[in-house]
Order: sequence, then structure tokens, then C-alpha cells
Amino acid sequence: MATWLVTGGAGFIGGNFVLDAVRRGVRVVNLDALTYAGNLDTLREVQDDDRHVFVQGDIGDGALVERLLREHRPDAVINFAAESHVDRSIDGPAAFVQTNVVGTLSLLERSRDYWKSLDAVQRDAFRFLHVSTDEVYGSLGKSGRFTEQTPYAPNSPYSASKAASDHLVRAFHHTYGLPVLTTNCSNNYGPYQFPEKLIPLVIAKALSGEPLPVYGDGRNVRDWLFVGDHCAAIRRVLEAGRPGETYNVGGDAERENIEVVRVLCRLLDERRPLADGRTRESLITFVADRPGHDRRYAIDSGKLRRELGWTPSVTFEEGLARTVDWYLANQPWVRRVLDGSYRLERIGHA
Repeated sequence: MATWLVTGGAGFIGGNFVLDAVRRGVRVVNLDALTYAGNLDTLREVQDDDRHVFVQGDIGDGALVERLLREHRPDAVINFAAESHVDRSIDGPAAFVQTNVVGTLSLLERSRDYWKSLDAVQRDAFRFLHVSTDEVYGSLGKSGRFTEQTPYAPNSPYSASKAASDHLVRAFHHTYGLPVLTTNCSNNYGPYQFPEKLIPLVIAKALSGEPLPVYGDGRNVRDWLFVGDHCAAIRRVLEAGRPGETYNVGGDAERENIEVVRVLCRLLDERRPLADGRTRESLITFVADRPGHDRRYAIDSGKLRRELGWTPSVTFEEGLARTVDWYLANQPWVRRVLDGSYRLERIGHA
């Protein structure tokens, strides 16, 4: 049975990845600091599963990470742990540098030391996979896509901190030989996403009949990737990616933000019409734009497709409908996030 140390495994993407890995028979040691976006409710399905060991703690706690590596002897470290909300990074950038840069550095150092302690066969098989974002590349014009050769040009404190962590991962490969892999993904969506991000935020507000805030003119473009497809890409990179390489992961689904909101409105009107008969599009409200708001992101995932044979399996329309249906069917999970009660459950180190 493979053993993986997954950091940030109570968050959105990490939580989906952990659930899927355990279902597939992997033993997961799940390290998460349970900051505001870490949610144990997401892990209910595996809370009593012997293949899932949850540990509350910070990737910057070197002694804790060292102990987990020594005790559980993982075959890989998969790093999802990150502060990831652009608006929050604008209001308080220091926390993003602390987790995304200083924390990643500490995790790399402990992983390097553990890797060096392995025998030759284990050392050859070990991988450190770092999950990053397309935002490190900056903003695109009306044409073109980000490739693995696109120069970094981060425009927010969040993306700058992720760019720094990417550079550290690369440096640990070239300096120490640590067998690292990096994935840079486009905007994820799907089950268990914290409702500060666009899609779950719109769903929550639309169900309540509240105004639906859209930044600026709503014409900012993002490439959308269903979280299940992202998890499949990470597993494929972990399995067959070449150490030291970066792989872009995109859904090939560019959409303007306003278009995403309008599709959500139509899906919810079909499933849960408002009692007063209004259409939810009538709730759309344009608000002042985010400072430094990148205009367009788009990922070229050709390298991942050509070299490793991965392709997204869920169209944007199908994925969005599945996401809406999941949120409608899991309102207790949403309510516990919105009222803060999900944060009442915090446990100590395992």
C-alpha cells in the first residue's frame, strides 16, 4: 500500500484529492493547519478509515513534519498547503508569505533530509509534488495561453508568494537533487469549495435571493478546471512525471466571469425557482473592481497531454451542473461554513 504525506488536505482541492486517494487504496497522512479554509466536514467520509491519518499542524513546524516523515515513511509528499484567496492577500500579504514561502521552504528542507535518509531504491522512487497556480504567470492579452516556458509575472501578493514557492521547489531539485514535480493549474471548481470563491459564493447568494456581486465589467476571463480532473492530473504526474519538470493543468474552458454567473443563475432557476418569480440574473450587481485584477488567464496543457496522456474528462457545462447539484444536496455542509460552526471542531496532533 502506497503512503503519501498530503499537506493542506482539509482544503478544497486537497480534500478532494485525499478522498479520492483513500478510495483508491492509498494510505494518506493528512497534515492541515485548519485555518479558516480547512474543514474537517469535508473529510467525514474517511474520518474512521484506517488508511487516513489526520494531523492538525503547520507545514512550517519542522519538528512535526520531521516526525511524520520518520514515523510514516511516505513514498511521496504532495503539497497543497497554501493561503490562496487574492482578496485576502491584498488585505494581509504577510500571512501568504509566511505559509506559501517560509512554510514551503521548511517542508522542502525536511523532505530533502528524509529523502537523503532512504535507501537507493526508495530514494529513486520518492517524489515531492508541489501544487501551484496559473496566476504566477500574470495576465494575458486577448490571445495566447500560458505554457511552462511563460515567464513569471505575478500581479498580486498571493501569486507572488506562490511564484516564490515554485522557485524554491525548482532550486531544491537543481541544488540538492530532490525529485520534485510542479503542477500549475487553472481555476478549479467543484464540491467542497469554500464559499468565498466565485462559483460557490454565487450559488449561496443566489439561493438566498441576495445580490450577486460581479467585479468590474465581468469580462475577466478564466480557464475553468473541474476539481476531479485536476486530482486525476496530479495522480498522473506523480506516477509518470519527470523529476524537475513542471506541468500545466487546464480545463480548456475559457469563460468570462459574467458568463459563469449567468449560467449558474439559469441552472438554479431551473432547479430552485425563487418564490417571487424573479430570475436570478436580475440579482447581478456590478461592483468596484479588485485592485490589480488580472484580465485573462488561459492554460496550455499540451505538455501534460502529450507526455502523460492526461485529458480533462468533464466539460464545463457538465461540471457546473454537477457542482450546482452537489451544493443543493449538501446544504448542511454549506450552512456550517457560512455560520462558522465548522470551525468548532479542532483536534490536536495525532
